[in-house]
Amino acid sequence: MSILAELTKANSSLDEDGVEWLRQLVGDWQLIADLSFADLVLWVPRRTAEGDNAPQDQDGADDALDFVVVAQCRPMTGLTMFASDMVGERPGPRHRSLLGRAYRTRTTVIAEDDGSRFARADVVPVVHGGRVLGVLTRHTEESRRLGASRMERNHRSSASALLDMVGEGTFPTTDGLSGGRRGEPRVGDGLILLNREGRIRYASPNGVSVLYRLGSEGDIEGRYLADLVTGLVDQRGTVDESLPLVLTGREPWRTEIESGRVSIALRSIPLMRDGNRTGAVILGRDVSEIRRRERELLSRDALIREMHHRVKNNLQTVSALLRLQSRRATTSEARSAIEEAMRRVSVIAVVHDALSQSLDESLDFDEILDKGLRLAPDLSSPVARVTTRRVGSFGKIATEDASALLLAITELVTNAVEHGFPFDADDPDPQTIEGTIEVRPERDGDRLRLSVVDDGVGISAERGPGDGLGTQIVRTLITADLRGSIEWRPGADGGTEVLLDVPLRPAE
Repeated sequence: MSILAELTKANSSLDEDGVEWLRQLVGDWQLIADLSFADLVLWVPRRTAEGDNAPQDQDGADDALDFVVVAQCRPMTGLTMFASDMVGERPGPRHRSLLGRAYRTRTTVIAEDDGSRFARADVVPVVHGGRVLGVLTRHTEESRRLGASRMERNHRSSASALLDMVGEGTFPTTDGLSGGRRGEPRVGDGLILLNREGRIRYASPNGVSVLYRLGSEGDIEGRYLADLVTGLVDQRGTVDESLPLVLTGREPWRTEIESGRVSIALRSIPLMRDGNRTGAVILGRDVSEIRRRERELLSRDALIREMHHRVKNNLQTVSALLRLQSRRATTSEARSAIEEAMRRVSVIAVVHDALSQSLDESLDFDEILDKGLRLAPDLSSPVARVTTRRVGSFGKIATEDASALLLAITELVTNAVEHGFPFDADDPDPQTIEGTIEVRPERDGDRLRLSVVDDGVGISAERGPGDGLGTQIVRTLITADLRGSIEWRPGADGGTEVLLDVPLRPAE
């Protein structure tokens, strides 16, 4: 749950729908703060002693209602008036009366110039579905309130129009919330204001620059934005169907224009009053460099996947060549050594196959291990019917640990098949040996404790696991590559138990 939702539910009796509307407002009110060059503060009425909000139609003093701050927004286009965070604060008596008046009358109230942070503040009721959910205050420093430049007047008038929409319950719009693709345009990136007909009545310097990057020339004010952009866009490319709605300011939507090597992101916010559209705010940003880098990353990702795919194919080719070589081996020792090498190559190929299908920082190790385990018994002992099964889950394993861990586990399983269920290779009619090997993982955060248990002939506590090639490989993988520890010991009910303790890299 977000901090906003926690604070609101702890202090107010708003239902889920009301809290969600406030969350949407807070998600998009940076636009109003930047247009206003002002701080925004959201207040919700606190519960009364009876556990409910005071009735909205209650007569009496406005200070009967108490409020608490649940969210705050600072402008990116100017200085803040609040050096410290106000969330959780409550108003003094005089300001509580001011907030209560806006809350009860459902009208915007302008505070007196009392020299406090509330001086000339706009106090706006937040309305949704015919209910007043809270109060929004806009706090502007004196120099900004007195600013008379054309840019400031247009910015503040647009912000005031959006505040009126907050009071009417028509802002924010669900379809037009911020937070889409990377490169979401903001007020400082470029602002274009349209009148009701879709003509440009004002464009900030950055807004003009955005259109100039598309190829616009000369004065743009007074022209239809839709006609202007249509004449600049390369019509041979794919054009977003929502483009006309954005360029005319009729719908709260986003689009992106690509013309040559230039990519422009546009966002439209219609300005409404009493249910009628009075104009629109269009935000634009040149996202050419962002999209170029994204294309590079996509190309690089595809290249990495292709590299893993080719490595997997090459390993499978090596495995096939080893299989052909094993058929020409004249001794059982040579054939067994080649088959072991073939199995190890195939196990590594399993990991690269998984990496070729995903570029995540971690892999679902259960699926990879299950594939690897199917390789171990069949290639190690043709007369041993050994059932291997995983008891428990590994979860996500970082890609850096996956290859070493998989190879170590399959090597342990193969050794268990070979040494735990021995047979006489020279016996012309060997009897089938049956057995079970279990791989039991236990995860504790980034710590893996693993046991590989078989019900074979067992291991001598005095003699240990020996020093064969398989044992050496496992020791190297566990102690050097994975920085863990390994222990062989006789099983409690016979057989052998191998214990591994491995610190894993964090898996995202």
